[in-house]
Amino acid sequence: MSDVTRILDRVERGDARAAEELLPLVYDELRRLAAHKMAHESAGQTLQPTALVHEAWLRLVGNENHEWDGRAHFFSAAAEAMRRILIDRARRKRAVRHGGDQQRVELQEMDLASPTDDDQLLAVSEALDKLAAEHKVEAELVKLRYFVGLTNEQAAEVLGISVRTAKYYWTHARAWLFKAIKSSAS
Repeated sequence: MSDVTRILDRVERGDARAAEELLPLVYDELRRLAAHKMAHESAGQTLQPTALVHEAWLRLVGNENHEWDGRAHFFSAAAEAMRRILIDRARRKRAVRHGGDQQRVELQEMDLASPTDDDQLLAVSEALDKLAAEHKVEAELVKLRYFVGLTNEQAAEVLGISVRTAKYYWTHARAWLFKAIKSSAS
């Protein structure tokens, strides 16, 4: 049993000091994952990797119902927390009452409408929710790869599956999501 797993067990039992001990052990890895994910966000992104980790951490340990079955489950929960934070931010940015990413543009400069990064992120998230209903492990793999930036090898380790299975699931999930997003856009 790793130190992280032991501390997670203590957190689950309600030991308040355990969360303080857990953060230094997982912070660097969470920060690296967040930095990787944020590198793929749009240039105007104001959320920094450190802020993403801190917000995800608050969601993870601030929730009274944290039940993690070890390190793999914890990092899956962290991936989901980061995903939800990014989705919530994309939705807020698109909301009309917050400006909805609207800018004044001269009509002559306007060519064709194209989806923004936020639109793409929301489309992936909606399709991912549908994928999770049919293929839960594949959806978890996508979250770890797309939202956290893990490799197939890293995600396979977190999920407790072989690398070969992870590659198969990744290929299948990408095709499934592409089809789902394409059909919802039509």
